[in-house]
Amino acid sequence: METEIPALFRARESVAPERFTFHSSRMRMKEVTKEQLEAMDADSTRCAAELSDAAVDVLGYACLVAIMSMGKGYHCESESKLSAVTVENGAPAPVVTSAGALVSALEILGAKRIALVAPYMKPLTKMVVEYIADQGFEVGDYTALEIPNNLDVAAHDPRNLVDTARRLDHSDADVVVLSACVQMPSLQSIEIVENELGKPVISAAVSTAHQLMRALDLPAIAPGAGTLLSGEYADVPYRGLMPTRA
Repeated sequence: METEIPALFRARESVAPERFTFHSSRMRMKEVTKEQLEAMDADSTRCAAELSDAAVDVLGYACLVAIMSMGKGYHCESESKLSAVTVENGAPAPVVTSAGALVSALEILGAKRIALVAPYMKPLTKMVVEYIADQGFEVGDYTALEIPNNLDVAAHDPRNLVDTARRLDHSDADVVVLSACVQMPSLQSIEIVENELGKPVISAAVSTAHQLMRALDLPAIAPGAGTLLSGEYADVPYRGLMPTRA
């Protein structure tokens, strides 16, 4: 959240007048296990309260697998719950989860079948695949990179994803998810892979940035980030909840 999301907004600043500030509150997690993910999510209301103290205009919940580990469809519950915290704190703001944003991106792109790359261990990756399938998308081939440590996920070289994508069976996929994790960088490889495969390539970060921009009622554009942020889908309606002051 603190690397590629700001990078995407800075790319937008190169072609649009708006400027942005970024504020963070951390939920602790070191090893990407179901137990630590559940403990992390339990801390999300504290983070929402802290960020709403700054009267931010939109909140982004970065961890896709933390949401998906909490049960199918949980992104809707989380977005509603955390947005309610901002209302109670007198600074109402919409909440975008990377899990919900990825689902929205697939809907916007009209995807029916996808291929996917995730950094997680195989059981967590399977859980992510099942969560996405529950949202109405068929997941064909997928790769689990099996990186257990969260810092190692962040240190993964995004250039390696080009070869990983080449090994995917993407022949009947409408969209390729190059990184189903905001923590694992992929931005510099998105357009390389997209040009090679000849189909839309997205990531959790690109999807999240798109929905954050739309929640701000701004055209969702960022040069160098692939089809979703190319401008073709700049003005599609925001798909989340917009809170009102209590």
